[in-house]
Amino acid sequence: MRRHQYCLFICLLVCFFTGCAPKYQQFVAGYRTSATNSAPDYSQLYYWAAHPLKKDPSDSVPKPLQPGYAVDSSADVFFLYPTTLTDYGDTSWNASINDATINAKTDYSPILYQASAFNNFRVFSPRYRQAHIRAYFTKDTAAAKAAFDTAYQDIKTAFLYYRAHFNQGRPIIIASHSQGSTHAQRLLKEFFDDGPLSQQLVVAYVAGMYIPNNYFERLGSCQTPRQTGCICSWRTYKKEYEPDFVIKEKGSSLITSPLTWTNSSQYADRSLNEGSVLLNFNKIRTHVTDGQIHDGVLWIGGLHVPGGFLIRKKNFHIGDINLFYVNIRNDAKRRVELYKQGIAAGLTR
Repeated sequence: MRRHQYCLFICLLVCFFTGCAPKYQQFVAGYRTSATNSAPDYSQLYYWAAHPLKKDPSDSVPKPLQPGYAVDSSADVFFLYPTTLTDYGDTSWNASINDATINAKTDYSPILYQASAFNNFRVFSPRYRQAHIRAYFTKDTAAAKAAFDTAYQDIKTAFLYYRAHFNQGRPIIIASHSQGSTHAQRLLKEFFDDGPLSQQLVVAYVAGMYIPNNYFERLGSCQTPRQTGCICSWRTYKKEYEPDFVIKEKGSSLITSPLTWTNSSQYADRSLNEGSVLLNFNKIRTHVTDGQIHDGVLWIGGLHVPGGFLIRKKNFHIGDINLFYVNIRNDAKRRVELYKQGIAAGLTR
């Protein structure tokens, strides 16, 4: 009996958090991985994981959300995906932009399951020479910095190309997760923090990474659901779990709850969770988990899914977006509308 429960527990972890994407091997069969590590050419749609001018997984809409679905082409989302170069047998510091396996893994996991949360608007997501996951943990800080700089240079180049050829003055949402959020912070600081695009920023969803509350000069956390030109950031952990690095931060991180869209530390019941997307992309699970801000992170209780009582996971980093998928989707729609109302009224931030 004990062995049966253990096996079920492992399966649940794989299904809900590691295997949230369909198997991608079928998409790379017959392709040869290129060792070329040249910079991407963003004039070519191939170098965009998501783009309005091509059909890609970010266009997918969970079946329950399809009735009445339409794209509002008056606003853009620039989405930066998390690390998919995670094989420790790979000794490279950066992913090859032409690696078919990595690109398929990216397309059918974060682009499908995360970027799609924003597809009420035009979604742009550049492929970039992402840093290997080891860059976050290595003692070789020089190599790690170089890897992150290479990745950010691609993202900056892609953003400049997007701005010059596609944006045409539309309001912009920046969205990201994990490594994508590492780079999103730099992008926001360079272009939006009292920069040339500060008035075009609707909101930034920068999930899964620590953002020091003094990192920006003017940008800050969204404190209400009716605010624009601000940042929504959170990291998800099991209630009462405090990793050493969180303790050292002493609550110094920017944070907004994806359940209440405030900075309040008041407990948010799971009834406020409008829907999660887990293993089955076409199934919306409502009221999966609750949430409460604690010392710069988001604490959640148990997962209200079949077999959820067996999950003893403490770090829910992989579910930062998926657990709050519908809340994020609806919040983006609300803030775009508020932004438009503000522009129509001649208001500036």
